[in-house]
Amino acid sequence: MPKVKYVEKRFQPNSLAIIENANQIIEEYNADGLELTLRQLYYQFVSRGLIPNSDMEYKKLGSIINDARLAGLIDWNAIVDRTRNLRQNSHWANASEILYGAAKQFQLNKWENQPNYCEVWIEKDALVGVIEKPCRETDVAFFSCRGYTSQSEMWSAAQRLRAHADAGQTITVFHLGDHDPSGVDMSRDIQDRLVMLSESAPITLERIALTMTQIKKYNPPPNPAKLTDSRCQGYISEHGDKSWELDALEPRVLIKLVKDNVLSLRDEDLWDEMKEKEDAEKKFILDAAKKHEWGSKNEIKIF
Repeated sequence: MPKVKYVEKRFQPNSLAIIENANQIIEEYNADGLELTLRQLYYQFVSRGLIPNSDMEYKKLGSIINDARLAGLIDWNAIVDRTRNLRQNSHWANASEILYGAAKQFQLNKWENQPNYCEVWIEKDALVGVIEKPCRETDVAFFSCRGYTSQSEMWSAAQRLRAHADAGQTITVFHLGDHDPSGVDMSRDIQDRLVMLSESAPITLERIALTMTQIKKYNPPPNPAKLTDSRCQGYISEHGDKSWELDALEPRVLIKLVKDNVLSLRDEDLWDEMKEKEDAEKKFILDAAKKHEWGSKNEIKIF
């Protein structure tokens, strides 16, 4: 993990303490195979009582983390930006390499023979990297709504989900969003538009985060309800004058929420049956890769 110094910088003792705490939190999450955005790191500071919860403190933390990375005190890979990524074509050294890669990536649709079908939708693009791990492990499709979902994407989703319903599967969309005036309303909006655009196909939306039950259990740091939001008064009358961001929940909690809800719908016997077929197909591809290597190099390379 690279700590690379690009500038010389002297830090005040309080800034050095923040850097030390940041590295401890980063190491704790890296040990679990998790990466943090700056926003998630900030909420870890707030929830542990290290800094107050305010926009000024968020900006201050961001500035210190930025300077610390440039000074070689924080790993450059430790803080991720999940909303900006380079995209490019894939490349391989030879045909055998792509065959081995294909074997590794090959998957059957293991929900095809299940009585249930589900997808995981999340409000924020910055948190897709958190839910990606449990979704890929359980072979479930996941989607970043980026706020209120566009009409084009909602129509496509409604047709896709209706096809599963027409095939006899019970459909559930798990939704995760902020607990604020718009974040709560987004769950209602998704349900209403899916029903309309799928022409009343039996699609259930289940909001699995954030809920008031989770807020009481995990006690994430609150923010004032957004008074400029047109839905604010209705929200305040039902929930009070505080709101909570999804980012404030620990990534491990989000991962467990997604995995537990998905697994509650899965028939394990049918899953194992499809997994056996998948493993057999992977073996077929691996055998083809080995034969190609033998023919081209007259030897089998061990991967």
